[in-house]
Amino acid sequence: MANRRPVALAPSSDKTGPMTERLSKVEIRKDALQETVQSVASTVGEVTSIITTAVKDVAGAIGGLATDVFEIRDGARRASEHVEDE
Repeated sequence: MANRRPVALAPSSDKTGPMTERLSKVEIRKDALQETVQSVASTVGEVTSIITTAVKDVAGAIGGLATDVFEIRDGARRASEHVEDE
């Protein structure tokens, strides 16, 4: 079994009454700004993922269209050669 160290506990408080410490206006604003930045970062991440998927899907669709065009052109060329041979 690994050596275990005892966990240091924070000193207990003798205060048992209601919390009297209030947050300052600056701390409230800091917390609000922090929540806003986190929310914006999360939303930007979601939108980036959506755009990345959309770009990938569009590239795949265009690639599929290009493949179809090449196949149609090749088929038309072979058909034209077949008609000229007759």
